[in-house]
Amino acid sequence: MTGTASEGPEDRAGGRRLVSGVLWNALGRAVPLMVALVLTPMLVHLLGTERWGLFTLALAMVGIFGVFDLGLGMALTRAVSERIGEGRLSDTPSLIGATIYGLLGLSAVMAAIAWTLMPLLVGRVLLVPESLQAEAISAFRVLALAAPLVVLNAALWGVLAAWQRFRVANLVNMPVSIFYALGPVIALLIWDSLAAAIVSVVLVRLASGLAYAALAWKDVPGLGLNRPRFGLLRPLLRQGGWMSLSGALTQVLLYADRFLIGSLIGLTAVAFYATPLDLVMRMWILPVAVAQTLLPAIASAYRTAPEQTALLLRRGALMVAGLALPACLGIVALAWTLLWLWLGTTFADGSGMVLRILGAGIFFSCVAFVPGTFLDAIGRPNVTATFSLAQAAVFLPLGAGLLLLMGIEGAAIAWALRAATDCFGRFMLVAHFYPAGTDTGRALRPPLAAAALGFALMIPMPGFVASAVVGAVTLAVAGWLGWRVAPTEDKARLMRLIRRGTA
Repeated sequence: MTGTASEGPEDRAGGRRLVSGVLWNALGRAVPLMVALVLTPMLVHLLGTERWGLFTLALAMVGIFGVFDLGLGMALTRAVSERIGEGRLSDTPSLIGATIYGLLGLSAVMAAIAWTLMPLLVGRVLLVPESLQAEAISAFRVLALAAPLVVLNAALWGVLAAWQRFRVANLVNMPVSIFYALGPVIALLIWDSLAAAIVSVVLVRLASGLAYAALAWKDVPGLGLNRPRFGLLRPLLRQGGWMSLSGALTQVLLYADRFLIGSLIGLTAVAFYATPLDLVMRMWILPVAVAQTLLPAIASAYRTAPEQTALLLRRGALMVAGLALPACLGIVALAWTLLWLWLGTTFADGSGMVLRILGAGIFFSCVAFVPGTFLDAIGRPNVTATFSLAQAAVFLPLGAGLLLLMGIEGAAIAWALRAATDCFGRFMLVAHFYPAGTDTGRALRPPLAAAALGFALMIPMPGFVASAVVGAVTLAVAGWLGWRVAPTEDKARLMRLIRRGTA
């Protein structure tokens, strides 16, 4: 087994390694994203509005399948990272092998249950027209069979992340992931079948899994499959159980609104709501890239290097906020125009205000990834899960009520309010459970509050000019407040790069 046992926690938590990992993870998601954005209008045209609504629900189910692993995938990343940081690698292959076997068995059972329940979901829960029900059941059942692939891919990626193999993993992942958007287009051009489009998505998942397995094999020959020790799973199940509950609640909070819309209003409304939501959620490539880089670094360092660990929290949050805020302000100011250019007048008129509201909410959703990952990495997923449960108790009824009162714009308001609550609340929880991170949470409040105020002023403003002016002022104020609390060495490095670029 090749490893990095000689590296100390400080090496794995260094700023340069953080930046390198984030860049590769972001690039690995940005390239397929660009392809997906270009191909989405063609997909909408080939599927039609109602089948496009079904397709977005199917993609949402892929995210929901991620909770079938009982949190073992992320718990495995944390456990392996901790072992690497402490230099104890002897039982790591046995742990990985036991986790893979456990995930295979668990996800197979869940896939069988999902297969059985699909007719009930399509026929009783969703308002699917009778002419589309048979096609929808076939497509969703194909997707149910992919549940083992979804959870195994996450676990294998977690092994690569624990060894911080972000460069090679993303170089392999990029060409495969491009077909996640291109495959459905090709399938629809040949067969004009929703089920065929879903089959293409499943085949891409299979290709990703094989590629990840081949890469992980180099660090853990055989992946520990020949000597699993299931007793090692007990602590992972404790940690993973909380991570799974947190992940399940997060998926419910993210996707429940579109299922509510589908059952209370109809599939056309789902399309008008889910399309802008899917668009803004593409922003997650940035916080996911940061989170995947932070988790192994924090898990390796939080016990022995608290100051450097707190610095990782500050760097990660400022990195996400600094890159996400300009894009989100632009989305809010240009919402109608973006939808018009992308999908035409019908979607621009039906989804313009929804995109404005969600454009604000996604900023806080992006930043919330950083303190959430921090809590998981220090072994406190129970805190995140409990907080998510409290959010579900408040915001699911609120979302349903606002949906009935205001339509899909009301559902978007509830989504954005929950995202902001999640962001500020997670920083407060980090300060409580990891005192070394208290100063970071306190320092980030002013720039986040400035962003919140700017969004609140921009959303109801008619026209582009006024909202653009407010957006520019918001960016300047929040940027200045963020610069004041940035780590000194990061500011010095950035200034050197600027001087070098202008020389």
